[in-house]
Amino acid sequence: MSQTARHENISIFPFGMRSDRLAVSTMFLVNGMVVGAWSAKIPALVARLGINESVMGTLVIVFGLGSILLMPVFGALIARYGSDRMLRRAAIPAIPVLLILTLAPNVWWAGAALLLFGGIIGGMDVAMNANAVEVEKHMRRAIMSACHGFWSLGGLIGAGTGGVLIAYAGEFWHAVIVTVVAGALVLFALPMLARDRSPSPDAAPAEKGLPRSPLPYLIGLMALFAMIPEGSVLDWGGLFLNRELGADLAVAGWAFAGFSATMAVMRFAGDGIRRRLGAVNTLRICAIFAIAGLVVAGLATGPYMAIAGFAIAGIGMSNLVPILFSAAGNLPGVPPGIGLSVVTVMGYSGILLAPGLIGYAAEHTGFSPIYLVLASLLLVTLAAAPLARGADFNGD
Repeated sequence: MSQTARHENISIFPFGMRSDRLAVSTMFLVNGMVVGAWSAKIPALVARLGINESVMGTLVIVFGLGSILLMPVFGALIARYGSDRMLRRAAIPAIPVLLILTLAPNVWWAGAALLLFGGIIGGMDVAMNANAVEVEKHMRRAIMSACHGFWSLGGLIGAGTGGVLIAYAGEFWHAVIVTVVAGALVLFALPMLARDRSPSPDAAPAEKGLPRSPLPYLIGLMALFAMIPEGSVLDWGGLFLNRELGADLAVAGWAFAGFSATMAVMRFAGDGIRRRLGAVNTLRICAIFAIAGLVVAGLATGPYMAIAGFAIAGIGMSNLVPILFSAAGNLPGVPPGIGLSVVTVMGYSGILLAPGLIGYAAEHTGFSPIYLVLASLLLVTLAAAPLARGADFNGD
């Protein structure tokens, strides 16, 4: 307990941020940066391995399967050993994964590397979200939207610099630079991670079984339809600009970068906006922006119009997932852990697995009509917005 108390009293100049909050925010930043770098790398990987959209779609599915397989495993291990210990177990192996993928000599080795890559990134994702919840308990205030803002900022850094670095330094040195920066940030953050408090004696029985209420599944469907478009921008935005709109690699990297930039800004503001407007109204406004942005991207006649569309979509997508996750943890009659586990698995299946299927479709239709279809999915999230009223935050 002394270590936890010490963490609660330390703040970091110049922002006055507590050390445990800085640590978990740094982990979100690293995770987003590595994923953003992966997004920028996809066109170069396609060219180096000489593969088409269908094969790349399969590799994206392999990446998603790695995450889906390890996320539940990490969830169980976190319950047993604590989020801080499991975050260490995931963050250290995450440092070299992009470099390992870069050294893959053929599509089979790339598939194996992506399975590992997805598993480690997915496990780290679960652990850092759990650790953010622990920091919220220590602080007695919500920080989740801001943490996801750091993830988006990392995505902006990784994607925005990735295309430029690949174009001018080459794929290998790009991976080396990302590895060195990620390693330095992880080693900086590890000693400051919040230690988990002892779980409640009643927690274990409450975590058994699936909920009978339809509400977690409905909110999970909303999360699914919100995260499919996010995954499509991450995995295919750069290739869309490069192949269909004639952008070079440096410009193509800004598909996800523009999306991440607006998403990061709005996520840092998300907790305050939610307190002012309420969860339901905030969700509705965000859904409208997301729909509009995807329509602009789908109708784009040039790369900069598409980047602008993705940036508008980022404004809308920014707080959909944090609000839905908060709502899942506050469902009447459903234990928070159970509600969150259902919504998390359903939501992440959208961002991890659906983009692979999109790759198959894009080979026959192109990406423009796909982004228009994805915009229509968000109409479901918009219509079902009242289900998120449990995400309203009352007091610090």
